[in-house]
Amino acid sequence: MADQPKEVKLYGHGFSGYCTMVNSALKLKGVAFEYVEEDLQNKSEALLRLNPVYKKVPVLVVDGEPIAESLVILQYIDDVWKNPPLLPEDPYQRAKVRFWADYVYQKLVPPVYRIRTSEGDARKKAEEEFRANLITLEDGVREELWSAGGSFINGEKPGLLDVIMGSCHTGLKYLEDVAGVKLVEKDRTPLLCSCMEAFVELDVVKGP
Repeated sequence: MADQPKEVKLYGHGFSGYCTMVNSALKLKGVAFEYVEEDLQNKSEALLRLNPVYKKVPVLVVDGEPIAESLVILQYIDDVWKNPPLLPEDPYQRAKVRFWADYVYQKLVPPVYRIRTSEGDARKKAEEEFRANLITLEDGVREELWSAGGSFINGEKPGLLDVIMGSCHTGLKYLEDVAGVKLVEKDRTPLLCSCMEAFVELDVVKGP
């Protein structure tokens, strides 16, 4: 059995959903880590050195070795700390989870940015796009991943998609309040809403 990492450090920002994902995954795994809050208007020399390509958070540093990009980090965490697993054992099911995780990044994140930065018809179009893509995710998860009886997409315990969507819950609620729109509708996406709500109520996630 390989030695477990001795020093784990997460460079992040409190209002970044991507950083929340990594933070939550580490907590779910029971990993002790040091958290370093970054000022995104005045990025530290350490961050720029650790992530010279994208120059952004999150960056996970494990025994001095940096890993960048949240989705890459999440899968790295699941590879290094096996329990509880975030991905299913079956290779086909693992591929399905990865497909829908990538879908979140490709189809939900872009319209969220446009909602935040646009007005008028452009914002309305982005809102409609987000809602439609969220329904597609709901249908895909229900058909391909979810099994009745568990509180989470992954079943009785949260998995990769739960970490991703659950970590977006607070940010989406904040955006709804600021923009004065309703993006996540329980009557249209009941499964995702239920799973996200279950995730944010986990003691380990709510804790410091």
